[in-house]
Amino acid sequence: MSDIFAVYKPKGPTSRQVLNQIQKITRSRKVGHAGTLDPLAEGVLVVGIGREATKQLATAVQKEKEYLAKIRLGMISSTDDEEGIKKYEGTGQCPVRTENIEKVIKKFVGKIMQTPPVYSAVKIKGREAYKRARKGEEVKMRPRAVEIKKIEILKYKWPYLEIKVVTGPGVYIRSLARDIGRELKTGGYLAGLIRTRVGEFDIKKAVEIDKIGICNFMQNPVII
Repeated sequence: MSDIFAVYKPKGPTSRQVLNQIQKITRSRKVGHAGTLDPLAEGVLVVGIGREATKQLATAVQKEKEYLAKIRLGMISSTDDEEGIKKYEGTGQCPVRTENIEKVIKKFVGKIMQTPPVYSAVKIKGREAYKRARKGEEVKMRPRAVEIKKIEILKYKWPYLEIKVVTGPGVYIRSLARDIGRELKTGGYLAGLIRTRVGEFDIKKAVEIDKIGICNFMQNPVII
């Protein structure tokens, strides 16, 4: 096994919990990852073992990423994904035509300004935004420049839209789902996400962690 490799993170555990399990398996003091996956997301998590490998992870974060995303149109979520409090928004109960979705999606391809989710690890005055939000603080996120290289519609049957997305660094797919729904005037949130590639690290070559091990450490979850 290389010092830097792709691990398949299943839906459920946090990225940190996966690292904890790898640390137990390898007995290495220094383990890190490039690009956090939310607990509800699954797929490629690039992991480095050892001091030299973890130093190189900053380069991996900047590489092109590929996702399969499932968007639930017709509703919004307080966290922009399945975890949050949901409600209908605008014309949320009215189906949208495929041609309208195709037209809207084109607006998000290229270099755009994107506002990260309030429940994210983006730091506000030195502290993660999600920690402030969970304490009831009002959190204002600033938009930032990102690049979305490609969006392809894979399947659409109201209210679910499935897309393939290729991005540069720093893109939040939760924000993309929210913004597509907002532009369609129906609302929308991320109902499912699989990261299939980070640079040359492809999901087909990702290492699976022992499922029993995952179950064991999920009994003592780390809440983020």
